[in-house]
Amino acid sequence: MRSTRAVINLKAIRHNLSIVRQLASGVKVMAVVKADAYGHGIVQVANALSDENNSVDSIAVSCMDEALKLRESGIGLPIVLLEGFFSSEELLLAIRHNLQIVIHQQSQLEAVEKLTDLSDDVKLKLWLKLDSGMNRLGFSQALYQDAFNRLGALKYVESVNLMSHLACADDINNVFNREQIEAFNNVTKSLPGDRSMANSAGIVAWPESHYDWVRPGLILYGCSPLAGCTGQLHQLQPAMTLKSQLFVIRELCKGEPVGYGSAWQAKKMTRIGVIAIGYGDGYPRHAREGTPVWIGGKTYPLVGRVSMDMLTVDLGMEDKLEIGEPAILWGDNLPVETIAEFSDTIPYTLLCGVTSRVKFEWQA
Repeated sequence: MRSTRAVINLKAIRHNLSIVRQLASGVKVMAVVKADAYGHGIVQVANALSDENNSVDSIAVSCMDEALKLRESGIGLPIVLLEGFFSSEELLLAIRHNLQIVIHQQSQLEAVEKLTDLSDDVKLKLWLKLDSGMNRLGFSQALYQDAFNRLGALKYVESVNLMSHLACADDINNVFNREQIEAFNNVTKSLPGDRSMANSAGIVAWPESHYDWVRPGLILYGCSPLAGCTGQLHQLQPAMTLKSQLFVIRELCKGEPVGYGSAWQAKKMTRIGVIAIGYGDGYPRHAREGTPVWIGGKTYPLVGRVSMDMLTVDLGMEDKLEIGEPAILWGDNLPVETIAEFSDTIPYTLLCGVTSRVKFEWQA
């Protein structure tokens, strides 16, 4: 049986949560588990973060489908819909399943105002989003106060909390971060309600953005949210290890090519190892020559083009490696941030891109 698999270390996720709590001491945590918990398994991760000894305060998802999957699996924690609702029917679903809703545009505000025939025990908990400069979601600074007042005047609205989002937090030298934080402070300083702005990078680099709630995403899965860094810098542990095995070893003479397009030729006599993983499994096809693969306690460079089902590495002639040797593509001993850099992408795309052909294993 093909051995390609993704091993998810739930203990590492709980460890990373403890790092978040150290970095943002005394602040409530809204764990972001959208996109199948960044490819780690939304239900399994949500359960791990619901541990009674180390539970987050709420969970954030992107959309209704993700929220319902969690509710159907028995997750009772508060769940926040980061994109809010897309129709009046979804708004009613959110009420039925006790979901907290982010309100970020006029049409959503008007839909909430038009609610009728609600029972007296309906008490909506809302988050009102400010566009502090990202220009994606949120009310403008000029309209924010009015939106807050309108929501607060509704008898079935229990609370309106305040949020925004940092656009450049991964760049610690970008002055726009302070401009956004200042804008958020200016608009919300006279308003009641909890405040939230910090994503993973804000948690690490911008303590003035912590406020009452932080929203860790990537950091929970063991990756650094800062450009050019790895999770090890922040004492994080990788939650996903993508593994396969060496299943062919063959010798090449100087000048012989390997793979599609004969894109790489041996510079001297060497051995080529073929590993059972490719872009059909989510490994990046555009990974550059020299991308490291961990085998037998050291890294070997990727050579030739990544194909759908396999890739090739240059093993050299010195090391004693055998068919069946485990190979780590990222995770333990090999940060996914490193692979992302060699592939001209970001860790998010690699973690979210592992395909259904890969077998997943969750370790408590």
